[in-house]
Amino acid sequence: MAELPYEPDDGEGAGFVAPLAPTVVRDGDGKVVWDAETSVHPDGECPATAHPSLWRQAALRARHGLYEVTEGVYQVRGLDLAHLTLVEGEAGVVVVDPLGSTECAAAGLRMYRRHRGERPVTGVVYTCARADRFGGARGVTSGGVPVLGPAGFLDRAAEEFLYAAPAAARRAAYTYGPALPAGPEGRLGPARSAGTVTLLPPTKSVGRTGQEETLDGVRFVFQPVPGAALAFLLPERRALCLAGNAGDPPDAGDPRLWTRCLAEAVTLFAGRADVAFAAHHGTVRGGEEVTRLLERHRDLHAYLHDQAVRLMNKGLTAQEIAEYLQPPPALAALPGAISVIRAVHQHYLGWFDGNPAHLWEHPPRQSAIRYVECLGGGAAVVALAERYAAGGDLRFAAQLLNHAVFADEGNKRARDLLAEVYTRLGHGARDAAWRNAYLMGALELTDGIASPGGGTVAPGALATLSPERLFDALAVRVDGPKAWHESLAIDWHLTDLGLRYRTVLSNGALIRQADPPEGPVDLTLRLTRAQLVALLAGRGVGGVSKEGDLQALKRLIAALDDPVPGFAVVTP
Repeated sequence: MAELPYEPDDGEGAGFVAPLAPTVVRDGDGKVVWDAETSVHPDGECPATAHPSLWRQAALRARHGLYEVTEGVYQVRGLDLAHLTLVEGEAGVVVVDPLGSTECAAAGLRMYRRHRGERPVTGVVYTCARADRFGGARGVTSGGVPVLGPAGFLDRAAEEFLYAAPAAARRAAYTYGPALPAGPEGRLGPARSAGTVTLLPPTKSVGRTGQEETLDGVRFVFQPVPGAALAFLLPERRALCLAGNAGDPPDAGDPRLWTRCLAEAVTLFAGRADVAFAAHHGTVRGGEEVTRLLERHRDLHAYLHDQAVRLMNKGLTAQEIAEYLQPPPALAALPGAISVIRAVHQHYLGWFDGNPAHLWEHPPRQSAIRYVECLGGGAAVVALAERYAAGGDLRFAAQLLNHAVFADEGNKRARDLLAEVYTRLGHGARDAAWRNAYLMGALELTDGIASPGGGTVAPGALATLSPERLFDALAVRVDGPKAWHESLAIDWHLTDLGLRYRTVLSNGALIRQADPPEGPVDLTLRLTRAQLVALLAGRGVGGVSKEGDLQALKRLIAALDDPVPGFAVVTP
């Protein structure tokens, strides 16, 4: 995420109301799911084990409590990865981005109410379809209020909850470093809440620029942002929620849309906001500063896109462009360039760089064995890596040692030295995610695979997703080769929804069809959506009406593969 300017909103600065109290959040069983005091509180000069910019940001992020953004708009900071934003209305308060777990969201609402009164929650707004923005919704409301989210919200949420959830959670452990000790030698910044993740579906989608919605008497003017996200203006309060349109690089789709979105934001919001706030950053004050922020990010994304394409057309690869392309001096303080460059290259040219040697490479372990053999064996590779590390070329030392470890994961000297190199790289990283990735790699090389951490998805969360998404989640668990020779068809009649689906297992692929035509099937099940969720979770078919061969369901379940949540990353 990008580095937005923070105001000095400590005890003597603008906006500060009160510190968090208590700073520890527990679940119903007494387990600690969040402790704000475990975040680093940098004091004094930056140590040699941290990048100065990251050290400064960590100091700012460590300031927790209730803050007044502007009249009628508050944020609770330091209770999760994101900030909890509260917009006061005529009868209550609209919650924006209710954090990543119900426990933290409820604690944030209690904190707000202690200082602003027992206002009921009269609406919810999601600015992004990521769990750190919606996972705590049921901690502030049980429903029955308007819930607004970006168009495509549930599709993105399903990706978070279902399709690639185990792989994404493993990657997140490297991004946020929950297993790392907080401090100058380890994690700088918050980890993730370990609370309960829920999903309260939007009651209305926002998909049009300029779309206006009134919640509890407060007018919201929305701008959809690429990647199923939203920005919005509160015109009467001259407050702009930047969400993802300034600060976070594009993660999918046409990268030009990001520049166009920022240019559109300048047109829409310039001169209409005196303060800007976001889910992960500090407050920007002053109309000119808000406009300047949008313009700088617009210019950076346009520059990186255009220059990356220019260099692509000169034959440079994504790695080469990321290495050599520098932003203009006036924009150099804005991070995220490498992510934008890679997104541009991926969009236009895909994964292949055009070099046929890269078309059919051996997998990492097989390549590593051959490289190490060519370089004279594991001991010789370690000796070479030591020389490069001593000379300051930590990047190439890491490449050499990565080969040594993948060729022989029992090579203790290679593992120890690679952990040392990763640690040095992490301590020099400006970006918190890069730092955590390097330090997590070092930790797992020395101590083994760490617990994934993070929250627990509430059972009822899956029941809010559509049957199509549930069947798609089932399909990605089919062990294709194991099911090559299976052939079966099951009809699913969802009695409470009045919907019919057919799933066909054929050639190792599970195909779903809505409103199937009449035809022979192996099994017909009549059940509710809740029973479908329970059945897919392995809780049996009790109470489900069955017609046909129940063995078809058992054969389908037998073809499913379980994910591995703690798979290896820095070892083969």
